[in-house]
This record gives sequence, C-alpha cells and structure tokens, in this order.
Amino acid sequence: MYDPLRTKTKVVFYSAVVFVFGLGMASGLGWTSPSYAMPTVNEAPQVAAEAVQPALDLSQAFTNLADAVTPAVVRIEARRPAPQTRQQIPEGLRGFFDNPRDRRQPPSQGVVAGGSGFVVSPDGYILTNNHVVKGADQVTVYFPDRSYFTAQIVGNDPFTDVAVLKIDVEEPLPAMSLGDSDETRVGEWILAIGNPGIGRSAQLDFTVTAGIVSALGRGLSLLQNDLYNDPRYGPDAAGFAIEDFIQTDAVINPGNSGGPMVNLRGQVVGINSAIASETGVYQGYGFAIPINLARRVMEDLIEYGHVKRPRMGVGIADATAEDAEVYGLPSVSGILVQTITAGGPAAGQLQPEDVIVALEGNPVGYVAELQARIAQHRPGDRVTVTVYRDSRPIDVQLRLDEAPINEIATVVADRAVHAEERLGINVETMDAELAQMWRFERARGVLLTQVARGSPADRRRLGGYVGQRLVQVQDRVIETPDDVRLALDDVGGDQIVSLHFEDNTGDVRVVNVRMPN
Repeated sequence: MYDPLRTKTKVVFYSAVVFVFGLGMASGLGWTSPSYAMPTVNEAPQVAAEAVQPALDLSQAFTNLADAVTPAVVRIEARRPAPQTRQQIPEGLRGFFDNPRDRRQPPSQGVVAGGSGFVVSPDGYILTNNHVVKGADQVTVYFPDRSYFTAQIVGNDPFTDVAVLKIDVEEPLPAMSLGDSDETRVGEWILAIGNPGIGRSAQLDFTVTAGIVSALGRGLSLLQNDLYNDPRYGPDAAGFAIEDFIQTDAVINPGNSGGPMVNLRGQVVGINSAIASETGVYQGYGFAIPINLARRVMEDLIEYGHVKRPRMGVGIADATAEDAEVYGLPSVSGILVQTITAGGPAAGQLQPEDVIVALEGNPVGYVAELQARIAQHRPGDRVTVTVYRDSRPIDVQLRLDEAPINEIATVVADRAVHAEERLGINVETMDAELAQMWRFERARGVLLTQVARGSPADRRRLGGYVGQRLVQVQDRVIETPDDVRLALDDVGGDQIVSLHFEDNTGDVRVVNVRMPN
C-alpha cells in the first residue's frame, strides 16, 4: 500500500545522504574553500592637506605647466637616405632595419629616426636640435591631436646644435613662450618635456620630467668632437663650436632631444640636447642649449639660411688658479688671451696675457660663457670688454667682425623617391632560398622582406608580415617587384592603400596603410 509520508521521508533521507557524500567529495578534491569577508578599505588622507600644502601647490603647478605647454611640443621623424651597401651602414644604425638575412642588401628607403621639437610661432616655425634632422631628406612633424605635416628644414647649425623647421598651416598653431636663459639660476625648478614616440613606440607620445638646474655653462666637447671628426669641417672649425649647456637632473633621454626645458612660468629656457651617459640612456645628468643662444641662431637661419657668426679674433683659455695669482685677478675666474688674430677685431686693442673678466659690464668666468655671450651679438656690433692688464681692470672697445666660416643650410637631396620607400617596405622576387626559408611549397610571386622602423608601414605593424607574399595592391595583382612599384606610384599622398598578404598556409589578410605625403 502506497504511503506518501513514508515516501517523502525516504526522499529527504537519501537527498541528505547524497548531499553529505557530495560535500565530502568536493572537500577532498579541493572544490570548496573558506569564505572571506571583503576588506574594509580606508580612503581617507593619512596626512592633513595643510601639512603638505607647499608640495601640493608645486605638484599642481607642474600639472598646470604640462597642460599649458604640451600642445606645442611635437614629435619629429627624420628619414635619412640609406647607404648603397650594407657594409657602409654604421653598426649602431643596423637595428633600425628588420632584416631576416644578413647577406641581402638593406632596403633603399633608408633609416627613420627622430626626436622632439616645439612650435615657436603660430605660423609654423619649429625649433629642434641639428642632430635630430641632420642629413634627412624628409622630415615629418606629428602633433598631439594626431595631425602631421611634412616640414622643410629652414636651416641648421652644427656649431650650436640648433635647427629650424617650417610647416605650412592654415590655422594658427599653439606656440611656446621664450624666456630669458640669462636669468636662469642654479637650484631653479624646471620641466623637461619631450615627444619621443617613434615607430613601435609612437604611442609613447609625451614625457614630462621635473628637476632643478644643477649647473650652468657646462662644456662637454660634444660639438667640438663632432666637428673635428667631420671631413667637411675639421680642427679649424671645431674651435667655433659653442657649448654653454644648462645642466639639470631632470630625466632627458635621446628621444627627448629638441624638446623644451621650461621654467615654472611656462617659458622655454633651453632646448633639451644631450645626456652624460656611458650607456646612451639617462644616468643622472641632462643638458640643454640656452634659449637666448638658440633664439639668436634661429633668427639668422630664418633670415639668411645660415648663421652670421660674430668674432673677436682671439685665441683663449680658461684662467687657472696660477693665472689668477700671476695676473693679480680678484678670483679664479676669467678668460686668458693667448693669441691675437692679425687683422681681427682684437688686433691693436687686446694683448696676449690679458684676462677677460666681463663683457658689456656683465662678468664672464670661462670660455664657453664668453663664446655664448658673443654669439648673441651680430657682426658689426660694438662691445665693451673688461680685461685685467698689469693687475688692474681696464675697458676696451671692440667692433666684432664675421667669422670666416658659416654653415650653409642643409640642402635636401633632389632624388626620385618611389612610393615603396615612402611607405617603408622592401620586397623581393621569391626565389628557391626564400621559399625554403619561409616554408612555401614553391617559389613564386613577391615576398615582403623588410620594413623600416618608424615608417608608415611599421606603424601599421607590417613587420609582422615579413616573410609573406604580397599578392595584391589595391586592385592590382602582384607578380613582380615592378608591379608593386607601379601600383604604389599610383597612390597619392594621404590616400589609403590596401595591401593583401598571403602566408605559407594560403591564408590571405589585408592591411590598410595611409600613404605619406
């Protein structure tokens, strides 16, 4: 006889047994774990704002500065022509190419490198370092809003490491305010700003680092050494290099070269230029070109295309402690005159063993400082030089003339630049060796072999397609490298080109790349 109550009791009993058994199994297998309560998180400030208000104010000042000046800081990409043979490529530059086989020639599109710069006028003038754009046949400037322009090199000066670019714009650009670097003092807070992203690191668009001015008037002999070893100049020209760097402990790395160093009023006081490093990266010291010197160079480059370099016509050296004692100097400071150039401005006015201690009433203590002060004048200017002669100071009037050497603005090489060079790719006919290397069943068609770093193709990650067949460009089927050139040459600047790649499994993928101007 069916008993509902008894049946329900059995169901409950067996269900409980199954539950306990299942719980035991789960525990043995580690399927259960202890339950934890969510922690209580304290979000209240640990220190009263009043106790750290000066630091908070400084932090806010840095934030305000960065917001104000970064719109005028640009990234610069400079393309330099490639050497004709691989053996001519400097070892340090070979890493700019993704070359799977050392025995093959590098692509003809050259090397793309770069640095930073900043807009100095709303109509499109940009200041940067000479070494950022030196030797470039194409320069592109990128803004924070992702717009970009092809820039012309107005002029560059290897003696100060300053270069001026110009871009054509329809609307006024945000521009930096230039300060007075002569007013900069040791211990003053500054920001070093750069826009170093290039190629695979293009997303790293800005760096803002803070520090203090740790020294003034540093001479590193960097420019002198470059000029000395450059066959176009040599030892005679090296003496015209001007190295009067502002030193800072703010982090400056190579990609920041050409960016602005700004004071707490948001004014540019220097151009980030160099680092003291044995490794090529920041190790504690950074250096900037004083903006007063850079501004003077910029004005001449814009007006004349080269710098009209003033000259005193003397051979000089820093005064030493022994010199101070011999010549009766009030302190170990000044510039000892060693030689006088015949027919120069100092001839008949200064004498060997004079010690220059001031220019226009302002003390000068070392050679680099005197050179930088003279460089802010123009040929034909009259200046008052204070010297110690016979243990007493006297004032001498000099009329500066023009130095017998000038760096003419860089002339961009007039050569045919094919579209694949601008795009940044290199292709080869697939031979048996290439087919075996990239595991194709048979040799046919055209293979993508290299992508230049920093190029438009690199920014679209085409480096990942090296070793695949390029089978179609736009609507054109590709069978030979000439087909690639013809197809790309039909694509205008700022237009998008569709590239179709086939891997060794037969899968085809398309990548759309914007052709540069």
